Amino acid sequence: QVQLVESGGGLVQAGGSLRLSCVASGRPFTSYAMGWFRQAPGKEREFVAAISWARNTYYADSMKGRSTISRDNAKNTVYLEMDSLKPEDTAVYYCAAGASNIYTRKYDYWGQGTQVTVSS
Repeated sequence: QVQLVESGGGLVQAGGSLRLSCVASGRPFTSYAMGWFRQAPGKEREFVAAISWARNTYYADSMKGRSTISRDNAKNTVYLEMDSLKPEDTAVYYCAAGASNIYTRKYDYWGQGTQVTVSS
């Protein structure tokens, strides 16, 4: 089992930045890929970014160039730095763990989510 706790969400003006954090506990942190997803009201959950245990990364086109995913294996933490935020980035952001690679959408564990609201 893996437990995930996200933090760092909040209200930010358009053009601003946020850094989300996700702390994992349970299975050895370095044994799986981790990702970030988001879900806006009335929309399906969508992929944002993923990072492998070796720190290879993969981004959704919507966030490419505006976000950076990273992980600190010593702290069992994965981060999502988002810049140039837009109102359409408003969503609940979820951390996920347990994927076999950074390209799959199949994750075994999910956090509770953290709200990101971007005002215009």
